[in-house]
Parts: sequence; structure tokens; C-alpha cells
Amino acid sequence: MAQRQFQTEVSRLLHLIIHSLYSNSEIFLRELVSNASDALDKLKYLTVADEQYKALAFDPRIDVSFDKEARTLVVADNGIGMDEAELADSLGTIARSGTKAFLERLSEDAKKDSSLIGQFGVGFYSAFMVAERIEVVSRRAAREEAWKWSSDGKEGFEIEPARRAEQGTTVTLYLNEEGASFANRWTIEDVIKRYSNHVAFPIYLTFEEKEWDDKGDEKGSTTKTERVNSGTALWRRPKAEISEEEYAEFYKQFSGDSEGPLAFAHTKAEGALEYAALFYVPKKAPFDLYNVDYKPGVKLYAKRVFITDDDKDLMPVWLRFVRGVIDSEDLPLNVSREILQQNKILANIRGASVKKLLSEIRQMADAAVSGGEEAKEKWETFVSQFNRPLKEGLYQDYANREALAELARFKSTALEDGAWTGFADYVSRMKADQKYIYYITGGAEKTLRASPLLEAYRARDIEVLVMDDDIDEIVIPALRAYERESPGADGKPERKSWELRAANRAGADEELGEAKDAAAEKKAKPVIEKIKKALGDRVKEVKLSRRLRDSPSCIVADENDPSAQMAQIMKAMGQAAPEAKPILEVNGEHPILAALAAVEDEARIADTAFVLLDQALLAEGLRLPDPSDFVKRLNRLLAG
Repeated sequence: MAQRQFQTEVSRLLHLIIHSLYSNSEIFLRELVSNASDALDKLKYLTVADEQYKALAFDPRIDVSFDKEARTLVVADNGIGMDEAELADSLGTIARSGTKAFLERLSEDAKKDSSLIGQFGVGFYSAFMVAERIEVVSRRAAREEAWKWSSDGKEGFEIEPARRAEQGTTVTLYLNEEGASFANRWTIEDVIKRYSNHVAFPIYLTFEEKEWDDKGDEKGSTTKTERVNSGTALWRRPKAEISEEEYAEFYKQFSGDSEGPLAFAHTKAEGALEYAALFYVPKKAPFDLYNVDYKPGVKLYAKRVFITDDDKDLMPVWLRFVRGVIDSEDLPLNVSREILQQNKILANIRGASVKKLLSEIRQMADAAVSGGEEAKEKWETFVSQFNRPLKEGLYQDYANREALAELARFKSTALEDGAWTGFADYVSRMKADQKYIYYITGGAEKTLRASPLLEAYRARDIEVLVMDDDIDEIVIPALRAYERESPGADGKPERKSWELRAANRAGADEELGEAKDAAAEKKAKPVIEKIKKALGDRVKEVKLSRRLRDSPSCIVADENDPSAQMAQIMKAMGQAAPEAKPILEVNGEHPILAALAAVEDEARIADTAFVLLDQALLAEGLRLPDPSDFVKRLNRLLAG
């Protein structure tokens, strides 16, 4: 039996694998089970497609056993097996082409560049992290002879004749000090259930179970063999064969949620890109939905073998509430299967998955209109729990912005408190001469509905979307317009667009078509000059309002400045907010302004001016810069 040498660069690669590339030693068992499953898959195909193998009695299984005293762990299968040449080729030579160049690329920082190793099929060698020696006995299907490959993972390997009762492969690990903990029933079972629970073939674990007498003394042990994986992957089965109850039960087991899901989407893609995906929408938002360190809800599998449940790039951030599985047949992975290569395949799976989920959510929304009370309640539950993430998508996901704009929901002055509407419904209710979609942001719904800024809109019976979510301040200005295809005059689809206009912006009154009144401007000019002088640099401008009907004053933001609410949000987030002073608009027809025109006392003018500004801030739900000063000024005015 001659000692065979690894190639020089292969020895270096082995050292790299053992010491650098794998951050979690337990994945060696996942790799060995995955290899066994692949071998069974190959033989399963041949027993159907190749006459040479059709006569084989094929009862596929994977067996795992261990000996704590001898410190060994064995993984065996009855799959396709390997002959002498295949053992030498598969286990004696790693990455036959380009290995040296590859290693040179890794030489500076192995861990940083480890994802580059995806092109090299070297998962088997992860076992050397826990083993000081490995023996592989294999017999090729439809052959009589068996061969044993053995190595300490350092300089070389040996291959010699061996005996094996049937086709397949047996891998025996002689565990090192670090790996000794894996010669344990519960450790092995936990790793298999976590990573390989859905492998299609049965995995059996053989172990010794101690027996005890009535006094509690050990009286011996019994060898037991139990199946440790479920072998079922619901997402791999045809949808027509799965009941609603099965989908719901799998969700409960998968997510740990005691309730069933609100909705689910199941898809299987075949052809150039093969994968299966099963996604669930919970009835309630996850507790960490708005935490920066949220736990992703989608698990990635490759050929039923678990890869990761901690990759936030599997789905867009705005879909972080989704629970489910993506199982790819051909997604390239790195050597440790812990770092996914960023490539077209993953991007395509992600893109298709997002569109599938958007389609399901759209169906839910449509059913709420055309369906019964149950469908309506289902949609309202979704909106109450996940409307905000949808709006995050409007800001983050440009590729799907149009679809998300159809799904996001808002409050409205045309509807009662708490009711929801979308852009499409708003447009359907617009007046014939209305050009824009109007909205108001900042503060609670009740505060926004009572805002003086809406007086002119109410007077003209124009609907305004009430956006009471903090995120609206960021999302809606970025969206700019609502666009969709609609039937044109000739019946052909044409693209239409409606700009979004903020009611709390300067110039909104002009958009309403309110005509300028030169006489009113001239009449109000002296009192406006008094207020400007009193307020000084507290405001950017003081101007006569054409939007106010009942209130004496309101504040608006310049078109190029952040709103007062946005400035507060930025400060709360620890960001430097640009100093943006409000524009104060005053109602020249209000009695307060009429009375102020006759006042000459500068102190009283100042008190009135500041109270007008502060009450405008309060009406928008904003904090006063100096509440005590407001109270003092108000008391002086009340005292006469």
C-alpha cells in the first residue's frame, strides 16, 4: 500500500479549510450528510434510467453512529459509491484547475476572501476540523470490489482494497480533542435536525441506551436505532396535494407561532433556474419588526439542506415580517455554505420571490373589495400590522415602487377616523378639475384632521390624505407622484401621473386656485409688517394666507426646507437637522388681526405675534421652543 501525496497547493488549501474558512465546526456533519444524500440521489436516478442498475435492490438510507470510548463517528450510505479511481480523484485532488492561482488570491486575508472558494467542492474536508484521521470505505454500485481511502489531512493519503457488503460509502472520523464532543447522541441529533431535517432520505442514528433497575442502578444497555429526520419538505410537494390545514400546521412548527398564518404564497420554478419557495405572512407583526437587529424570517436551503436563517439579504428589509423557506437546486455557495455569493441566481430568486409576495398581497387587497366580510377583515388585519413596512418599500425598493404604491394605505379626510384608502381610490374620487393628490403629514391623526392648513380644502370639498406615521415624512416626498396605466380616450392604455402635494408647504394655496386679492394684500400689509418686526429671525417670512378660513394663523415650510416635523425626526435619530425656519401665514379677516392693526404698543404687538406663532405650532402638534414664555405672553394678553 503506497502513500500518495497531495499536491502542494492542496495541502495549503486543506490547512486553510481547517483553520480559516469554517467558523462553525458542527457544519462538518451537515456536509457529510449532504454528500451521502447526493450519492443516494445519483443511484436513485440510475436505477430508473440505466439498465445496468435497474436490478439493484435499492432501499435508500443514511446511518450515523458513534463510539464515545473509541472517539469515533461514522456516517454511512448505500448510494452510488466510488471505485479506486474515483476515490483518488474526488478525495485526493481538490480543485484540479486554478488551485494555485486561487490560493495566491487568498494569501493576504483568507477569511475576508473565503467566499471566493465557492467554485471548489471541498465540503468533505471540513471534517478535518474535528478529526485527526478519516477513513472512507466505498464500493461502487454494480461492482464487487471495495476500496478504503485514509488520511490525516496533512501531507497525503492511502488507498487500499477493502470489504463492504453492499454498494455505498462509509466515512469514519477518528475525533480529535475538539471533536470529541460530537460522539454524543443529543449533539448529533440536534445538528441533524437543524441542518438536515428535510433531506429526502431517512437518516438513522444508532446509540446505546442505558437501562436501570427499580433501585436506580444501571443494569446494562440496549442498542437502539431511531430515525432522526422528518424527511418531508412541504415546499417541495405539489400545491394541489397540500391542504390548508397542512400549510397552517407546517407554519406553526416552522415559526413557533401558536396561531396559523394570515396568508401564504407557494411557488416552484423549473427550467434555467430551479427553486422552491414557501412564504407566510403572520397574523401579528414579529416583536422585533422595528429593531435594527431584527431576526430574518426566511431560511435558505440547498437541495433540502439547511444553509442559513441569518442572512438579511435573502429578502428586502421591508419584507422582514415574512416567514418562510427558499430551497435552491443550483445556488452557488462558498466552501462553508455560510457566505452566499452575490450573483445573478440569488438576485433572480429574490426578485421573483418579491414579485410573488406582492401578487399575493394584491390579491388579498382585491378580495377585500370583491369578497365578503372575512376577506375584508383579513386585509384590514394586514394593513394594521404591515402597512408601515410597505411604505418603507416605497422608499427603499425602486424596482417595485409602482406595485407598492397600489398597496400602501392612508387615512383620509373623506373617510371616517380609522378607515383606510389607497392612491387609486383617491384618484377615483378626485374632482374633475383637480390636478394633484393632496396630503398632510406630521402628528397624530386627530391633530392633522383639525389642522388649520386644511380649512381651504374643506371649504372646496377637496380630499386630503392624512398621513400620521412618522415614516410618511420621509417616504412621500421621495415618491413624488402616483403613476399607473389607465384606459385612454381611445380605449388604449396610457400612462397617467398625479403629483403629490403637501398641504403644509408654501404655495399650496396657489395650487388650490385661490385668486390673489390685491385689496386684501394692501389692507393686511401694515399688520404683517408689525408681526415681521416683532418675530424677527424666529420665522422665515410672514405672509397673508389664502388657505385660512376660521383660524388666525398657521405655519408652513418653504418648498426647499424640511418641515418642522421632519426636523424633529432627524434630531430624534441623532442626525444634524438643517436649521429651517417656518413661514407664518396669517388670516387677514380674523378679528385678532383686525384688532392688531390698531395697536401701537410694541410690547402688546410682540405678545400677539408670538402667541400667533406658538399656537400655530401647537395646532400642528409641535413642541414649543419656550412653553413658559408662551404662557406669560398669553396671560398678559388675557389680562388686557
